[in-house]
Amino acid sequence: MKGPSVRGRSGRLPLRGRGGRLSLRGRLLTISVLLLVAALLASTAVLVTLLRRDLVHQVDDRLRTAATVAARVPVPSGVAGGPVERAPSGDFYLAYLDADGRVLRVVRSAEGSAPGLPALDAAAVGARGGRPFEAPSADGGDAWRVIAEPTVGAAGEAPGEGTAHSVVVAGSLSQVGATIRQLGVRVLVIDSLVLMLLGVVGWFAVRAGLRPLRRIEATAAAIAGGDLTHRVPQPVSTRTELGRLSAALNGMLDRIEAGDAARDATEQRMRRFLADASHELRTPLFGVKGFTELYRMGGMPERTDVDAAMGRIEREAGRLVRLVEDLLLLARLDEGAAGTDLPLRLTPMDLRTLAADALHDLRALDPGRPVTLTGPGGGRPGGAPVLGDEARLRQVTSNLVGNAIAHTAPGTPVRIGVGTEQGRAVLELRDEGPGMSAEQAARAFDRFYRADSARGRAEGGGAGLGLAIVDSLVSAHRGRVEIHTAPGAGATVRVLLPLAP
Repeated sequence: MKGPSVRGRSGRLPLRGRGGRLSLRGRLLTISVLLLVAALLASTAVLVTLLRRDLVHQVDDRLRTAATVAARVPVPSGVAGGPVERAPSGDFYLAYLDADGRVLRVVRSAEGSAPGLPALDAAAVGARGGRPFEAPSADGGDAWRVIAEPTVGAAGEAPGEGTAHSVVVAGSLSQVGATIRQLGVRVLVIDSLVLMLLGVVGWFAVRAGLRPLRRIEATAAAIAGGDLTHRVPQPVSTRTELGRLSAALNGMLDRIEAGDAARDATEQRMRRFLADASHELRTPLFGVKGFTELYRMGGMPERTDVDAAMGRIEREAGRLVRLVEDLLLLARLDEGAAGTDLPLRLTPMDLRTLAADALHDLRALDPGRPVTLTGPGGGRPGGAPVLGDEARLRQVTSNLVGNAIAHTAPGTPVRIGVGTEQGRAVLELRDEGPGMSAEQAARAFDRFYRADSARGRAEGGGAGLGLAIVDSLVSAHRGRVEIHTAPGAGATVRVLLPLAP
């Protein structure tokens, strides 16, 4: 039979005990107070120990002085268990002992008790060497400090009955105990007040110190609600743990927001791409379908009508094939950008060959158009050696030539520039057409984008993939494409490729 699971429904271990119900502020305050209590108790214990030792040393000093004086005072001979005299004040005890340790004479205070002395014969007194020691009280009260010393001349006298051999001086530790107890009570009261005061101050201090964490909590709650624009307020210093945590969270939120924005933009481009591709594919298909239905319904009785319809179908089919091939090429280039092998055959070549062929193509397509071949920006053309796929780069120049023909009026001058510039091979095509605005230039390389949306397909307008293919092919060659244009100032498209070694 299985026992109960130790995990909650969320898969995390549940918090047990009272510590799990305390907030971070409560736990910090509790730990701080416990550490403070431990520190106060330790310091109080050390203080009491040192004070008691000092007080006991003072008692020992007084006893040592009294013992020295009493040992030098002559003591009249008496019998064992002689009379008891009263000391004028204090818990004081003085006794004279013979060599066997029997009491000859006692002096003590009237209200004081007597210490419970051990056996103090001549050998025991000599062994103690005048060092103070502690003895219990005879009636169970406070302990006594005791010093036993031989009397003056005792070492040279023959032991006889009734002769004082040593003197014992004792002082009660009742005053020391009372002082220590009084100090303990006062320290306890003071420590309690200090703990209460520091607890209140610590509560507000911890609350103020955890305020940045509450801001982080509020920010996390807002982000969990879907608002990624919230940021954690940045502390003044980033050298603290909270400062570094806030900076790290803000950086993470920036990346998350940028990733979401990029994903949304990609999804929008994908939806627009699918819509444009569907529209571009549907147009020639509808043309083919329309002519076939017209033929099926007998709308082409003459041979000339059938030949005209077949010509239109052939043109639409060719347009459809070119569109599909362009889309497949872009898809393969996208796969190459993602890390797969590029569909390129790189060989050493010179861009001057492509520039010369582009010159002949422009003159053949529009014989009345002035076309010149120069270097980049003007001057004499120069060599531009690169490692490239000649067929793909010819497709680049063909698209640039077709774009210039389609978007400029017949007879508009065109300049083709080729050479090197700043360590790169350059091939540029400049026309003096109407140009584009900054917004149009920014979207010129987008797929299916046409600056003139009103251009009819029957008038030769393309699908808007020419410059997109140019950009993708040049990027596959580790180069880049630039466009410089302004309304009414023409346009210059520059292809920059790495020079061959």
